[in-house]
Amino acid sequence: MMNIMDINKRIRQRAPFQMIERVLEMEPGVSARGTKNVCVNEPYFNGHFPEMPIMPGVLVIESCAQLCSLVVDSDGIDEDSIYVLLKVDGFKFVKTIIPGDVLDITVTKTRDAGTLKSFDAKVSVDGQVRAKGSMTFTAVPKSEIYPE
Repeated sequence: MMNIMDINKRIRQRAPFQMIERVLEMEPGVSARGTKNVCVNEPYFNGHFPEMPIMPGVLVIESCAQLCSLVVDSDGIDEDSIYVLLKVDGFKFVKTIIPGDVLDITVTKTRDAGTLKSFDAKVSVDGQVRAKGSMTFTAVPKSEIYPE
């Protein structure tokens, strides 16, 4: 449904911090399913851990958060505000993620209360759940982050 070029038009992150590489399914404002290819040459593997590379849990959560941002702002045109991660709940890491894995990420909105939006997220590899949890975002005016 969206390749990397389509995603780049809508997502604010860029390499080496861009985590979503393909969107397979999208229902704007509701849910999405996307992928992240875990490659051994990603910079964080130099230190986490050199002899046994494991994708850091915070980057697994970031991958989910980036897919959520596409659900919230699917047209990529909100120039006045940015959604930031406010809260992470109950994330469980069932099994490690290593180079060569392809993350199949599904996010579903569970709450929409104005500027607060919550999602459930699930990360699978080859049909096996590797991580799951919930996250909440809030809209912040860009002018509050970097006043002119």
